[in-house]
Amino acid sequence: MRDGAKLAAAEINKAGGVLGRPIQLVERDDEAKNEVGAQVAQELINKEKVVATVGFINTGVALAAQRFYQEAEIPVFNNVATGTIITNQFKEPDYDANYVFRNSAYDVLQAGLMVDEALAQGHKKIAILADSTNYGQLGREDIEKYLGTKGVKPVAVEKFNIKDVDMTAQLLKAQQAGAEVILAYGIGPELAQIANGMAKLGWKVPMITSWPSSMQSFIDIAGANGNGVVMPQTFIEDQTLPKRKAFLENYYKTYGVTKIPTPVAGAQGYDSIYLLAAAIKQAGSTDGAKIRTALENLNEKVEGVVTTYDKPFTAKDHNAISRNMVVFGKVQDGKIVYAKDEDAKNAGVVRVKEKSSN
Repeated sequence: MRDGAKLAAAEINKAGGVLGRPIQLVERDDEAKNEVGAQVAQELINKEKVVATVGFINTGVALAAQRFYQEAEIPVFNNVATGTIITNQFKEPDYDANYVFRNSAYDVLQAGLMVDEALAQGHKKIAILADSTNYGQLGREDIEKYLGTKGVKPVAVEKFNIKDVDMTAQLLKAQQAGAEVILAYGIGPELAQIANGMAKLGWKVPMITSWPSSMQSFIDIAGANGNGVVMPQTFIEDQTLPKRKAFLENYYKTYGVTKIPTPVAGAQGYDSIYLLAAAIKQAGSTDGAKIRTALENLNEKVEGVVTTYDKPFTAKDHNAISRNMVVFGKVQDGKIVYAKDEDAKNAGVVRVKEKSSN
């Protein structure tokens, strides 16, 4: 995410910056800890005097930290964290204005896609495995709610903790309940342990996860056991469009790699800087309230690598991604590829936000 943001800032600065001034990135590591995220937010606001912040990988950290930006009336742009509540934390009527924006696929979208994919494959007996963090448990809730609308009750709902390396107990319960498919909500390392655990048990059922099985950590830890695992993605590493091709070539060259370790994070990090820059330019100011107003009514289209953003936000809708923009990726020999032939064929089509989306 950080490396994608750095690329965008460098490109914008090379073209003259914003309002005649360069973008200066001030980088801090929240260590995926809620309390550190809260401390970092206060430091960035009070000491560094930032005009906006992009980032947050973890839903829990976002929820703990973004309240400080809200109070200071400084826009905060979630470009990876997906908890549905993130953009609803400061909504009307309790708050006059909401300073939290996002350009990642929030959990209600992902949960719905995961369930629909399981049902489309003909599976009725569904097991849910979710980590014990805010992210995992909020995602589990979204899955269960959506299953309820389809009249389906999961046959097993199991929890695991961050850093757990043995998922045997949870998997055995799911297996004994007759589960035909696993829906898993977690991050790379633990999702990989689920895939490894299934291989250890010799239990072969499809595994559909939230987006983080596209993380490099999943690929490294799961190895061949990760092949075939599918997950919702806003971006697949293909070079079908000129903007994507240029972005990928620049990323590979700048960082000396042949693939982005976590493609969606790199792409969304990159796009978030361009969206913010467009808002600052339109506002003609770095005043937080003016940037927020501009984001809610962007006049110019912003060409990103995930999509071309055409009025991605309104006063009532601070999520740039709608369900139609999300595709399924699949782990295949260390890379994330399109899971469906139809999506691969349409890779050159820019998926744009549905205007009716909320």
